[in-house]
Amino acid sequence: MARDTAFRIIARRHLDAVLAQHDGTCRGDPDALHQIRIALTHLRTAIRFFSPMVGDAVRPEVLAELKWLNSQLGLVRDLDVAIERVVAASGDELAVIAELQSWDEKRAESHRLLARALQSARYRRLIEQTSGWIESGPWSTRRSKEAFRRRRCALADHAAVQLAQWHKTLLKKARRLGKLSAEKRHKLRILNKRLTYSIESLEDLFCDSSLTKQKSILKQLRKAQRSLGQLNDDARDQTLAESLNGARSNAHVRFLDRKREKRLLRTAKAAYQNLDKARPFCWSDLARSPEADD
Repeated sequence: MARDTAFRIIARRHLDAVLAQHDGTCRGDPDALHQIRIALTHLRTAIRFFSPMVGDAVRPEVLAELKWLNSQLGLVRDLDVAIERVVAASGDELAVIAELQSWDEKRAESHRLLARALQSARYRRLIEQTSGWIESGPWSTRRSKEAFRRRRCALADHAAVQLAQWHKTLLKKARRLGKLSAEKRHKLRILNKRLTYSIESLEDLFCDSSLTKQKSILKQLRKAQRSLGQLNDDARDQTLAESLNGARSNAHVRFLDRKREKRLLRTAKAAYQNLDKARPFCWSDLARSPEADD
C-alpha cells in the first residue's frame, strides 16, 4: 500500500469517529465525550505520523484548529473524571456533596460552552477543511520528484523508520521517569500515546501474522500509558480542586497519595524496562501485504 493511500484511510477513519460522537457529546454524554477525544488524538497522531509527506501550507492551520477543538473538550472531560473519582471514593457524604456543588456548576457551564463550540461555524469549517485537506490538500498534488516519492513510498518502509524513531525517543526519555515533573511525565505520556495509537491504526492494514510480533510491545506500551494516565489525572484533579475550591480548601488533598504515585511509577518503569529488552521495531516483513500474493 502506498503511503498516501494509507494516510487517507487512517485519517478519514478517525475523522469519521469524531463525527460519530458529535451529537452525544453535545447532549452531555460523558462516554461520547471520552470517545471523541480519543478519536481526535488518533487523528492528530496520524497527521504527525505521516509527516513530512503531508507537510504543506494548510497543515499548520488544520493542526491548530484540531488543537482548539481538543482544548474545548478538555475541561469538561477533566471535570467528569474528577467528579467521578470523588463520588466513587466518598459515597454519599454530605460534606462531599456540598463540595461538589461548585464542581457540578462549573461542569454545566463548561458543557454549555462546549456544546456551543460544537455547533459553531468554526467547528463546521474545521470539519470541512480537514476533510478536504485529507482527500486533496496541496500535499497530494505537488509535482516535485521528492513529493511524488514520499506519496508512493510503501507504507511498510515508512512505518519501519517512523516507529523505530519514536520507539527510540520514548525509551530515551523514559529512563529518567523517576526524576520527571508532572508536566514532563505528561509529555512522556503523549509520546507513548503517539507510538501506541500509530501501531493500532496500522493493525488492520497488514496481515495478522505480520503484527503478531508487535503484540508484546503494544502490551507494555498500554501498561505504561495506563499508569502515566492515572498519574496525569491525579495532577490535573489536584490543580482543578485548588482552582475551584480556593487556596484555603484542602479538597486537593483527595488527589494526593504518595503510595499510589510510587506504585504507578514502578508499574510504568517496569513496562519500559520490558519494552527496552524487546528487540527494536523490525517492520521489513510488512512489505508483503496480503495483496502482494494476488
